[in-house]
Amino acid sequence: MDGEKQVIERTANYIRGQFEGEGSGHDWWHIHRVWKNSISIGEKEGGDMFVVQLGALLHDIDDFKLHGGDSSVGAREARKYLKSLGVNEDVVNHVCEIVGDISFKGAGEEKPMRTLEGRIVRDADRLDAMGAIGIARCFAYGGYKGTPIHLPDVKPKLHETTEEYITRQSSQINHFYEKLLLLKELMLTDTGKKMAEGRHRYMLEYLEQFDKEWDGEV
Repeated sequence: MDGEKQVIERTANYIRGQFEGEGSGHDWWHIHRVWKNSISIGEKEGGDMFVVQLGALLHDIDDFKLHGGDSSVGAREARKYLKSLGVNEDVVNHVCEIVGDISFKGAGEEKPMRTLEGRIVRDADRLDAMGAIGIARCFAYGGYKGTPIHLPDVKPKLHETTEEYITRQSSQINHFYEKLLLLKELMLTDTGKKMAEGRHRYMLEYLEQFDKEWDGEV
């Protein structure tokens, strides 16, 4: 196996080649931001940074939202890739656990992250769904899926199952209430919680302005 630095570099190059130009908001630059935020959080929280970086780089290798809800695809692909590099089996298992458990799957389906490394990567991923970037990604993904921007007669619903979260037809504005505004209270590290505060506040301000414009008040 190459050294840890070489494995990280090869993985970053591989993922960039796979995701550059992707149009759903799950592109290379999303992964890059999660990677860098994971490093920033990890530097303050601790943890095995080799596992953290691999988990961040591979966390969307086959996102379940893009594969009909099959949440096992990502971990399988991550395992295949890491084994091809000869990565230690314990590291492979840990990274695949992170990849398999990272995604938000509905308000009633929150799955605990067993390790500090997993909590770091999950926080970094969720931070990228918040704030100005989170707003941009919400509408990018909605456009990719053909979801209406706003349906004022369709009220938000907190999904109790993963199936309901994946299949229910809603709107992009409802997605804020069904997921994005819940993330601040789901952060798992002290560093992530602090970083989430401003991003959460910005989304509330955006929604307030959206409602005013929708109603013709401004």
